[in-house]
Amino acid sequence: MHQPVLLHEVMEVLQPRQGMFYIDGTIGSGGHASSIIEQIAPKGTLLGIDRDPSSVSSAKEYISHVVAEQELDVAVTIREGNFGGLAQIISEYGERKADVLLIDLGFSSDQLISGKGFSFRKDEPLIMRYDGDAGKETAAQVVNGYPEAKLAEVLKEYGGERSARRIARSIVRTRRKNRIRTTGELVEVINEALSGMYRPKLHPATRTFQALRILVNRELENLEQLLNDIPNIVAPGGRVAIISFHSLEDRLVKQRFKALASTAGAVLLTKKPITPSEGEVKRNPRSRSAKLRAITLKPSAKGGKT
Repeated sequence: MHQPVLLHEVMEVLQPRQGMFYIDGTIGSGGHASSIIEQIAPKGTLLGIDRDPSSVSSAKEYISHVVAEQELDVAVTIREGNFGGLAQIISEYGERKADVLLIDLGFSSDQLISGKGFSFRKDEPLIMRYDGDAGKETAAQVVNGYPEAKLAEVLKEYGGERSARRIARSIVRTRRKNRIRTTGELVEVINEALSGMYRPKLHPATRTFQALRILVNRELENLEQLLNDIPNIVAPGGRVAIISFHSLEDRLVKQRFKALASTAGAVLLTKKPITPSEGEVKRNPRSRSAKLRAITLKPSAKGGKT
């Protein structure tokens, strides 16, 4: 199972307690949720959503097992959904808002082996969609259809790729002869474009794959929507914790949390982002770039959770 990142730190900032309504907007396989539901029992409520149908299935199975094994008195709903639409989803459950909200923006090891093209270490179809919706844009459509200038812009903006123009030029030159259909073919193109360039830490395809994943899943747009909707999702005095994995996400979270603190009376629980300990990074190398930020909303006049 995917190892939950910064679990101890998440528990400390969210402080889940008995009877709380907890929303996990990226439940994945249920790693964080399995620990938090122990704290909100009895009489607590979990609403877990995820864009990936396979993650939803895994979470349902795992959380059901945890609830049964520990005989927890919690109401559990786990369903497919996008956290960008969380305000609409929560409205379907009445007027109650969340006491604690957790968003983990990382993608799991399960997704790397999903066959959808998230990994540059395997030769798979260029899909890169979490939800697998056949009617929506895929990485292959971007790579084979975007003009060179637009492709370079995507790689630079979403991937921070300094050689974006060089890679985009190589992609366009290659696709004129043959359509680029798989991750392996795309990696070959990138390697050719960056031949001779020294990159000691990152695989040459890392930033390009990140950019394509962010684009086709509209990750930043969904995050912005969620951040704007926080007052409609979380109750007064409620707490929000968001784990990001690259600077684009972290910047959005930082700016929105600061705005809530300066204009809406919220309190920052993390003056600076919390990062994994050396021990956690050794146990789980994928946690290396994780950054946790948290905030508590202004309590109501009658008092609220803190």
